[in-house]
Amino acid sequence: MYAAIPQTLTFAEFLAWDDASGRTFELLDGIPVPLSEPNANHEDLIERLCTYLETYCQDQALPYVSRQSKQVRLKTAPGDREKSRKADIVIFAKDEWQRMKTNSSSAAAYVPPPGVIEVVSNNWKDDYLTKLAEYEDLGVLEYLIIDYAAFGGIRYIGSPKQPTITIYQLENGEYLPGKVFRGEDQIASILFPGIPLTAEQIFAMSR
Repeated sequence: MYAAIPQTLTFAEFLAWDDASGRTFELLDGIPVPLSEPNANHEDLIERLCTYLETYCQDQALPYVSRQSKQVRLKTAPGDREKSRKADIVIFAKDEWQRMKTNSSSAAAYVPPPGVIEVVSNNWKDDYLTKLAEYEDLGVLEYLIIDYAAFGGIRYIGSPKQPTITIYQLENGEYLPGKVFRGEDQIASILFPGIPLTAEQIFAMSR
């Protein structure tokens, strides 16, 4: 179902738009599309991981800012209606975040962010297929898929299914085959080098 609006919106117009329902939306071909609200486990993992990453960036003097539930403007051809994704966690370049602080516009990924993290829910194909292609096309350097409840298909998380983190890293405009992490595997990230987190420690953030 689509929200009732008088016309299609640009990304900037969409960020300023509010249907007064309290719902959250993404932009699909200029039309706001309502999203399902995450469950409590999903939301806890996002909040705790985002806080951890923000502290890690500050402690390690990394040039990134981690923020949860931010809109990411997707790549569209000139003249096409704009699209967005509301990503679970967006890793912004610190310089870009500082730039946004100098104006009154809504905080969002107007330019391709270095990283995006999505936590998988029932609509797992969006994360493993659709969003993967969208973030690759956009030029996101690192895309993390956190499947804490083993929702994904066996071709992604194996059989028997088990909680899995898959990290895609961009090289020459294409994502390399995803690196898979489970259990006590330590996460290997190009954005957060040496981060002392195992897959299981991230999954535990949902509990």
